[in-house]
Amino acid sequence: MRKPRKLPFEELAPYSIDFPSASPRRPRQVDANGEPVTPPRTDWSTLFGNTNPVEIEVGFGKGLFLVNAGVAQSGTNFFGIEIVRKYQLYAATRIALRQLTNVKTTCSDAKLVLRELVVPGSVAAVHVYFPDPWWKSRHKKRLLFTPDFADSVWQVLAPEGILHFVSDVADYFAMVTGILTTMPGFQAVPAPDATDPKHDMDYLTNFERKFRKEGRPIYRSKYLKVRV
Repeated sequence: MRKPRKLPFEELAPYSIDFPSASPRRPRQVDANGEPVTPPRTDWSTLFGNTNPVEIEVGFGKGLFLVNAGVAQSGTNFFGIEIVRKYQLYAATRIALRQLTNVKTTCSDAKLVLRELVVPGSVAAVHVYFPDPWWKSRHKKRLLFTPDFADSVWQVLAPEGILHFVSDVADYFAMVTGILTTMPGFQAVPAPDATDPKHDMDYLTNFERKFRKEGRPIYRSKYLKVRV
């Protein structure tokens, strides 16, 4: 990974949100009885300073989607969740250099953020692009897309909100779409076809750029939240 230009904390702070209760590097806060402390859920209008629609990307890596979407859709707020600190800082730096006030990031466990820190029904779209399938048994606990995670996504989406899921791994894609197919709250709708990139930054993510240049197939899906 190319070493990003370093910015002082003061310049990164508006684009890097700290959720201590969902940090992968800190123990969870507990009360006097040893029970987990549940923090207040995030008020998007306070966080972004407006009432524009909010979209969440889970596992944003180097932040290519967040940067491109933030530039192209100034009337939408984008919130990125990444569990790897170095990638979160890398992406936050890219966003800060462009002064994209409609994009913010956090280094947090997405499962906890969606389940405990996002107001139900407050998100217009959730984007999950190229998550690691974690096939080995000892890594199963790291697997992102489980039935519980899918339920959390459904809970945070607004009525007719959209889930975008893309993968380069056929078996993982089949597993995820299989989970979503069994959930009556999700309805599959046609996913947009990939566009021909006009330049080297014109891809969905860095992974998509790499995989498409290698000639790998990319599997895309789109799901609508429906009433149940």
